[in-house]
Amino acid sequence: MEEISLDNQEKKLIKKYSGNKIKLSSTNKLTVTHKEILPSNKRGNDKVIIYMSNLNCANCAAKIERQSKNIDGVVGSSLNFMSKKLVLDIKDKNVRENVIKNALNLIEKTEPGTKCEILDSTEKITIYMSNLNCANCAAKIERQSKNINGVVDSTLDFMSKKLILNIESKSLKNDVIDNALNLIEKIEPGTKCEVLDDTKKSLNKEEKSVWIENKMNLIRLGVGGALFFIGLAFGFSDIVEGILFLISYLIVGGDVLLKAGKNIVRGKVFDENFLMALATIGAFAIKQYPEGVAVMLFYQVGELFQDMAVDSSRRSIKSLMNIRPDYANVKNGQDIKKVSPEDVNIGDIIVIKPGEKVPLDGVIIEGKSMLDTSALTGESVPRNASIGDEILGGAINKNGLLMVKVTKAFSESTVAKILNLMENASSKKAHTENFITKFAKYYTPIVVILAACLAFIPPFVTGMEFSSSIYRALVFLVVSCPCALVVSIPLGFFGGIGGASKNGILVKGGNYLEALNNVETVVFDKTGTLTKGTFNVTKINVENGFDKDILMEYAVAAESFSSHPIATSIIKAYGKEIEKKNVKNYEEISGHGIKVNYKDKVVLAGNKKLMNKENIVCKEEETVGTVVYIAIDNAYVGNIIISDEIKEDTKVAIKELKKIGIKKTVMLTGDNKKVGEGIGKLVNIDEVYSELLPYEKVEKLEKIENEKSKNKKVIYVGDGINDAPVLARADIGIAMGGVGSDAAIEAADVIIMTDEPSKIVSSIKIAKRTRNIVIQNIAFAIGVKVIILIFGALGMANMWEAVFGDVGVALIAVLNAMRALKVNKL
Repeated sequence: MEEISLDNQEKKLIKKYSGNKIKLSSTNKLTVTHKEILPSNKRGNDKVIIYMSNLNCANCAAKIERQSKNIDGVVGSSLNFMSKKLVLDIKDKNVRENVIKNALNLIEKTEPGTKCEILDSTEKITIYMSNLNCANCAAKIERQSKNINGVVDSTLDFMSKKLILNIESKSLKNDVIDNALNLIEKIEPGTKCEVLDDTKKSLNKEEKSVWIENKMNLIRLGVGGALFFIGLAFGFSDIVEGILFLISYLIVGGDVLLKAGKNIVRGKVFDENFLMALATIGAFAIKQYPEGVAVMLFYQVGELFQDMAVDSSRRSIKSLMNIRPDYANVKNGQDIKKVSPEDVNIGDIIVIKPGEKVPLDGVIIEGKSMLDTSALTGESVPRNASIGDEILGGAINKNGLLMVKVTKAFSESTVAKILNLMENASSKKAHTENFITKFAKYYTPIVVILAACLAFIPPFVTGMEFSSSIYRALVFLVVSCPCALVVSIPLGFFGGIGGASKNGILVKGGNYLEALNNVETVVFDKTGTLTKGTFNVTKINVENGFDKDILMEYAVAAESFSSHPIATSIIKAYGKEIEKKNVKNYEEISGHGIKVNYKDKVVLAGNKKLMNKENIVCKEEETVGTVVYIAIDNAYVGNIIISDEIKEDTKVAIKELKKIGIKKTVMLTGDNKKVGEGIGKLVNIDEVYSELLPYEKVEKLEKIENEKSKNKKVIYVGDGINDAPVLARADIGIAMGGVGSDAAIEAADVIIMTDEPSKIVSSIKIAKRTRNIVIQNIAFAIGVKVIILIFGALGMANMWEAVFGDVGVALIAVLNAMRALKVNKL
């Protein structure tokens, strides 16, 4: 948790833009807690849920949803006609009563007599499905689970096999779980489900059972395939041959027939099991025995390879985030006890041996070593660590024995936050993923209707034989499954997020990864973003022979309670301790400087605006460095010049951004105009705005956003807590140096785990590469299916091609999607 002092104007601004993760204490301290900010201009601080028990007009529901977005204080709304619930994201709790009043008036005006009930805030349920392998079924579960009574919204992440249900209140939890489990069993019988309290426990059990299941399936398909080839090769009589083909068919496709039968009893048709059963039984009906068996065999082998490919990609991405520590060695007197990281308290001393993972965040109190931080930052070069250095959970201790004092509980540690971020990233779906889910909903029924027309119309219109028309219809049915798209598109985004993490870039969801493709303008903070933020005193100027040491003493007194890099550099340059008890009435004047009482004198230390504000006459210093003006008892006594260094790759980053199509780069800084423009000129920034207070940065960003082209995005890049309001307001907020920064991990949409601006270029390149892979898969899957559908209708394609159009295309699309994961250093 981090705090910073604010004035009233900044306080109002942060409440307006920061969403529900930033709270303000009674002392005007900004406190970063750990709740998620919603995307850009759809961030709300609270939800209002209105249940309309007798809402029966779909058109009225659409009007209510559309018009409710215009209610003052509402930043987003959705109305689920099936569950009869209107969910309003509101700006903050202060407007809640007015929003409810206006919403109820709107509902009464649109649909008079509607009975409304305000529901409790939402609770989350997570259901893990260990053997869920059908992407189309997963899409159906997600879609239909939204209609469960008590569910406000739901998301199913096929890659992590987790169904996340947001429910109205805790009182409905058990009923929702029961209904959800029944729904899952109905759509995908035999699915093993587990309701998770702590998702970390369940994902590790799976690999062994998946390997055993795959082995058994290979044996089964091998036996069935052997009987099939014996029937083909040895020229038995028709009866023996028919029996061999039937036995082979039942061994290979028995599970498909069983699932199809169960689904028909439940009233569920048009899934891939039903289609394959219908197509192959149809082949047997027209005495195409070998083709019926071969198609089922080819389908099952393709499904097996597809499942193995998806499982492989899951393991690959999980291995990228294999930073969760298994244990911590806690020192208790002379004893060392191995415990779970969750059981370690702040202030405990832990021992980290060579080769072990660092379990928790802390400070080294004894020892030195090299640390491998590649899993956190993407950097392959180990870092030196010694006494006094901060150390982060997830790093690997390479060679020395370290004793560390724990500074954060496991739940608040960097590693826990990163794991949570990565586990939930794929639940924030890109527009393309949502489109494909909707497409799949309508695609299969349409193809089935066309297949029925193809089976029965030609015999009556053209005199075609029923066996020929039915065969063509069966080809239609086999190729109709949309799994190639439903699996490969989310996998593409999932792989892109994994590939980004490999480069030390954490993306909070597929929606942000997709948005990075449309960036037009990149706006930078200066200190700690384009520059190192490591200030050094380079010159001390005094007036009228005033003593330099005394000036520095008073400056240190003023800066002694500040954690700003400028204050740190002044304290470091002075090199002596001062009596802090002599410092009284400390006041931080936002955007100006500091005012204190020290040794019965009033000390002012800040920028030229502070001197002007206090009516103190002084000459403005002409320099590219930062100038701290010092006044004692309203008399100007001199200034301290502090210089910051530009990061090594800043110039390269700006140049590369222009190369990849970014139209404009902007720098916003609170520093003086001369320093800002000097830095901007050195790194070739297009526009520089200086001497900005925090609220003025937001106003400037809003102006830049208003000037952008339609459907284009603006990125704001900052370094954490001081930039929280601007990060919250931007289309895409990118935080630099995210390791160890609570504010960065909470506030931003994308987190660069190092301090390299060039990683912004990498993130955009990864996003573009991911989009290209996704587009390739869409074009390939739809293209091949359409071609086979046309050829099948004309009698120019058989069931072999149709099965390739289903499982073959899906397997190729999955393998192509996995390329998104293998992102080289960019």
